[in-house]
Amino acid sequence: MTVPAQGARGTARRATTDPRPGARRNRSLRVAVIGGGPGGLYAAALLKRLDPAREVTVWERNAPDQTFGFGVVLSDETLGGIEHADPVVYEALRRDFVRWDDIDIVHRGVRHRSGGHGFAALGRHRLLEILHERCRSLGVDLRFSTEAPPVDRLAEDHDLVIAADGVHSTTRERYAHVFRPHVTEHHCRYIWLAADFAFDAFRFEITETEHGVMQLHGYPYAHPSPGHHPAPMPPGTQDRSGASTVIIEMREEVWLAAGFAQLDPQETLERCAKIFADALGGRPLRSNNSAWTTFRTVACEQWSHGNVVLLGDAAHTAHFSIGSGTKLAVEDALALAACLTEQPDVPRALAAYEEERKPVVASTQRAARASLEWFENLRLYLGQPPRQFAFNLLTRSRRVTHDNLRLRDPHFTEGVEREFGCPPGTPPMFTPFRLRGLTLRNRVVVSPMDMYSATDGVPGDFHLVHLGARALGGAGLVMTEMVCVSAEGRITPGCAGLYTGRQAEAWRRITDFVHRRAPGTAIGVQLGHSGRKGSTRLMWEGMDEPLPEGNWPLVAASPLPYRPGGQTPRQLTRAQLTDVREQFAAAAWRAARVGFDLLELHCAHGYLLSGFLSPLTNRRTDAYGGSLERRLRFPLEVFDAVRGVWPAERPMTVRISATDWAEGGTTAEDAVRIARAFAAHGADAIDVSTGQVVAEEAPEYGRSYQTPFADRIRQEAGVPVIAVGAISSWDDVNSLILAGRTDLCALARPHLYDPHWTLHAAAEQGYEGPGAGWPAPYRAGSRRPQTGRTDAPRPRLSLGG
Repeated sequence: MTVPAQGARGTARRATTDPRPGARRNRSLRVAVIGGGPGGLYAAALLKRLDPAREVTVWERNAPDQTFGFGVVLSDETLGGIEHADPVVYEALRRDFVRWDDIDIVHRGVRHRSGGHGFAALGRHRLLEILHERCRSLGVDLRFSTEAPPVDRLAEDHDLVIAADGVHSTTRERYAHVFRPHVTEHHCRYIWLAADFAFDAFRFEITETEHGVMQLHGYPYAHPSPGHHPAPMPPGTQDRSGASTVIIEMREEVWLAAGFAQLDPQETLERCAKIFADALGGRPLRSNNSAWTTFRTVACEQWSHGNVVLLGDAAHTAHFSIGSGTKLAVEDALALAACLTEQPDVPRALAAYEEERKPVVASTQRAARASLEWFENLRLYLGQPPRQFAFNLLTRSRRVTHDNLRLRDPHFTEGVEREFGCPPGTPPMFTPFRLRGLTLRNRVVVSPMDMYSATDGVPGDFHLVHLGARALGGAGLVMTEMVCVSAEGRITPGCAGLYTGRQAEAWRRITDFVHRRAPGTAIGVQLGHSGRKGSTRLMWEGMDEPLPEGNWPLVAASPLPYRPGGQTPRQLTRAQLTDVREQFAAAAWRAARVGFDLLELHCAHGYLLSGFLSPLTNRRTDAYGGSLERRLRFPLEVFDAVRGVWPAERPMTVRISATDWAEGGTTAEDAVRIARAFAAHGADAIDVSTGQVVAEEAPEYGRSYQTPFADRIRQEAGVPVIAVGAISSWDDVNSLILAGRTDLCALARPHLYDPHWTLHAAAEQGYEGPGAGWPAPYRAGSRRPQTGRTDAPRPRLSLGG
């Protein structure tokens, strides 16, 4: 027999529970569980079921029928794990589950329904009853209305202590120096309520009030019985004939402006029911000691200390908008039980548990954070067309994408595409996009990537093949690496430049090839100056490490070295600022003459112009330092000089670092102001990257992790944006474009892996339109090759044994 747990990739993993001698480990464990929520109870039941000789005790401070919240949502993946681990619990859950497939989004009086999603929910009271019954039947000692003894004493008296004591875990606080928790409070207030009727779909309702935007999240958790007529219920009770969880959420400033801080509980219920009367059909709301609260994201660097281990909300939280709190706790319990069965002792079991669960939880928390921030910034999307707004909401966490929505509900997705302007059969990424006089045939950009392969700044055969191959690969726009405006402005001796006629002619060879052999693909140049990050080794010889010899002097906004022990730059004087500005203008003039279609000014990643923008790297006390407006002055002067020599019909973009990922640095709010300033001076789009400004940065990596900054700039500054950063699939590109979070997507590493990434994306989606034209010599390869034999005869008979 086997018991499953969720593996690191979310797949069901089964722990061997072979009854033969020696196969079961930790047979005589004494286990203490602090907290009688779903995670703690399920862990107790599993451990006792796997080995009846274990002594398992659960301490719960509340009475058995006392709980907070109403409905609990579990995914099919989690239910599959429960079914394999304990069919008794699964069958009890199955009988009470409410299942539904649809999501309704209601905004400005328009409702859009998307189907095929698959949810299962039941009342929290009922879930706890099932787990109580199962624990008792297995012999778990349940102690309700009883505070657990101090964790230090439990750790001495037991072989294992499972701290499932919730988001306010006293165990986590007791060993905070070991667990090293990070707790983040967010910007919305919310309250858990219930209504005595069953929604027929998961419902998101957006209401714009005189105080600001408010939202309702609602879902059913109990079936209505035939002929049932809802009626108000006494506080604290639940009507199993039909009920729904109702969460009301709004930003703190909206909550205060609406006066909720002054309302008593009954007034709160009445006010919420009135605001969302349409969603509720005029029905009342009820409470269960509900109170307004602010969501706290908990993340711990370590989950165990000796024989004490955290589980569920004690170790981590994920915002309710992706319904993951109970799911994660139950999956923690499955994994912990499996690891205790598989490993020879408790220390190795706890290490295996952390190794397995941390990546899964981190991924879920990234998705939850994206969802949470989407709702915090909901006001930014209110003006989107109704279907795009609905699509944006559905894909907010980046776990639901364009492709799987198309599979779940093709009718809904096709409607969004039509509203967006996709021609029939055209994926969003292959819709054209116009910047000034340049029309890009698709939304894919080959991101600038330093190759460190030039000689004296001259691009050679490598650059011709590198950029030419990617132009043939179908992207709408291919960008050069950062092309330096002076020899002193290079990062490394291998960096390319545009400060001599010889370099310009070498670039003309490349632009001529792209225009002649890859018609329909535009080529852009990125101009920059290394600033304090120059005079370093080639990347593969030691990134950001100074040259062992042949160094050149550095200049920057302020005399601050990039890394300890690195060269200290000279602060640019007024005269030198003029010289640098003219170097940019001269390089731009050459770029125009050699035929580049687009020019990007590099104001990111800690290079010279970026160094003026960040307060961490600009300590000047003259007119070019201090406030953001003064820090913007020199980059804008350079932009104006370049725009003045760059042909008016050709677009200019600006790459910025939207955050420094460091305390005291550029913030997302600053990035919006920076984008607005460049747009006011004539920038046609903002290329939104992050970081690399200071060596002590702490980025929050993850899939598409930089796109929220691009999204915010697009919505608030009203300027087109290019999103970049861990965008790796054509599905990501389609999702981001269709949701209106970006206008173009720049991909770097995927184009190193596959120069024909865009053409292959078209082939994989069955697209053969003008947005992805194959070069004539390559057309025979426009269909994916077969990878194995498919003509083997099929069996004609199946014979039973």
